[in-house]
Amino acid sequence: MRVAVVGPTHPFKGGVAAHTTATAQHLADAGHDVDLVSWSRLYPATLYPGEQTVAGAGPDVPEYARVVRPLRWDRPGTWWRTGRRLAGHDLVVLVVVVPAQVPALLTVARAARRGTRQPRVVVLAHNVVPHETHPGGTWLMNRLLAATDGVLVHSPEQARLAGDHGARTVVVADLPPHPPGGLPDAAQRAAEVAARSERLGAADAPLRLLALGYVRRYKGFDLLVRAAAGLPRVHVTVAGEVWSGGGRDLDAVRADPRLAGRVDVRAGYVPAAEMPGLLAEHDVLALPYRHATASQNVLVAHAHGLPVLATAVGTFGEQVRDGVDGLVVAPDDEIALVKGLERLLEPGVAAAMTRAVPDVDEAGPWARYVAALTGLAGQDAA
Repeated sequence: MRVAVVGPTHPFKGGVAAHTTATAQHLADAGHDVDLVSWSRLYPATLYPGEQTVAGAGPDVPEYARVVRPLRWDRPGTWWRTGRRLAGHDLVVLVVVVPAQVPALLTVARAARRGTRQPRVVVLAHNVVPHETHPGGTWLMNRLLAATDGVLVHSPEQARLAGDHGARTVVVADLPPHPPGGLPDAAQRAAEVAARSERLGAADAPLRLLALGYVRRYKGFDLLVRAAAGLPRVHVTVAGEVWSGGGRDLDAVRADPRLAGRVDVRAGYVPAAEMPGLLAEHDVLALPYRHATASQNVLVAHAHGLPVLATAVGTFGEQVRDGVDGLVVAPDDEIALVKGLERLLEPGVAAAMTRAVPDVDEAGPWARYVAALTGLAGQDAA
């Protein structure tokens, strides 16, 4: 098929941009003729309290070769012209990041269908409902999902929401791995696991937790730090770009004198080149989210041999084998996090979980993901 993937890519940062890029590449690897159609301006600065791009840093995943960047949120003419250029494609995949993009994406879809050969137009929705709601967001998503031929989501809960928002056809596919910097080789991973297991086997060894990603309230990093306050052997690193609300919550909690010297906030975007070293410095990846949809962070941890402490939200409960390669606890519950940390501090527990972390399969999940997308066009992946 001739496919257009419409969404952000480098130099835009974050998981959605990396995933969009990887999706285009894997569609091309499956034999399709793929164009990646991106943005030069993604959305208003008021919706994103930080730098949207990382022009000075390398991409999280290898860049796709065929990229054009005609779209701008503030120039409606680019929306229509882009859609008209896609009229000859068989499948147009619209990656929606926030509802504010919906007018542009609807225009692209309508323009692409104005020709005699109308493409199938589908939505790739990371979040049917955004983590932070905005006025009119639900109405806009209803319009987009009802106006397109189908939607791909990453969890059954998101499928339910998509149906509630007017989607005609909904397909669920697990979010496939696209870790920043790629998967480590087997020898590197084995060395990391061995070093981590040995470190954790030492008497009274500190437990070094990493909370990774944008510091936003829904991620619950403040709850994790509060839970660590009464456990002197627990050290927490929070690494990621700080958003205002999440930053205020975190600052208030880490002012507790019991946490002196045990909380390290590394504010700012973490480039892909720095990710392996950061993961190697820690023992457990913590995902204490208050709520979530789907995330590849468990896969990132597993790729580098880290067990995971996660809350039972989104897809975490399916990705972490509770008591085997990590722990799954109740969300928005400080006491549950305390008990989880206490369990990890028990002699031998964290080391055993480290050795039980599974390898990450990249080929199988991506093959299934491509099949799901192309299936929305009524064709097989090959």
